[in-house]
Amino acid sequence: MRRVEAEGGFATMLRRGDPDRGAVVLYIQKRGDFCGILERELGPNFTYDWVFKTDGSETLGDLIARKSRFDPDFWLIELDVAEPERFIAETTGSG
Repeated sequence: MRRVEAEGGFATMLRRGDPDRGAVVLYIQKRGDFCGILERELGPNFTYDWVFKTDGSETLGDLIARKSRFDPDFWLIELDVAEPERFIAETTGSG
């Protein structure tokens, strides 16, 4: 959140989860337009990696309801980033 705000973006906590075990989901926007969701998922090699999903068919309310069913401890952070592609590449290590 600090990194986004330091670069002139906006960050807010939409849902506070458990501080010890809740997953983190980043809701990425560019000037208010949905870009995608960035979250850590367990991969086939049993390590957690950042995964970016661009499916925008789900509303924010639906996302919260679906995630809450499987992980009631998850965190949801909304980020409005000037350059989401760069932010995602730097966060995931693919840049």
